[in-house]
Amino acid sequence: MRKAARSGGSVGVVVLGMALTGCSTPSPQQQRETVSDYKDGVYTATGWYGSLPSHQDVTLTISDDIVTDVQITTPAADPTSLEHQQRFAAAIPSAVVGRDIDTLDIDRLAGASGCSEGFMNALAKITDATRTADSTP
Repeated sequence: MRKAARSGGSVGVVVLGMALTGCSTPSPQQQRETVSDYKDGVYTATGWYGSLPSHQDVTLTISDDIVTDVQITTPAADPTSLEHQQRFAAAIPSAVVGRDIDTLDIDRLAGASGCSEGFMNALAKITDATRTADSTP
């Protein structure tokens, strides 16, 4: 904002403590910084998968729509299933931490497509809960 000042017949320009910026549209990152689609917090959901009812509990920490932490239980009793769950649990942090929750689409990870299905099932429950949460989780 500029204001003209007159002093003894000359004209000067005074800039009033305001940074001048160009007219531009905010980048998607700048827009994301101000608007979150999901409520921050720690959320846990059970993801079911497979023809035999297998499951895993998924705990996600969300901050500004970004996954900042993930924990997966490995409750399988069958040794082969347990091995798949453990490999999946070890691989999932590098696939989701630091990413926008809306971009997560885990299809097959560490050779465990069933675990991926369970993760996506739990993720759907978590995203529904974070959109509708009225109180702190």
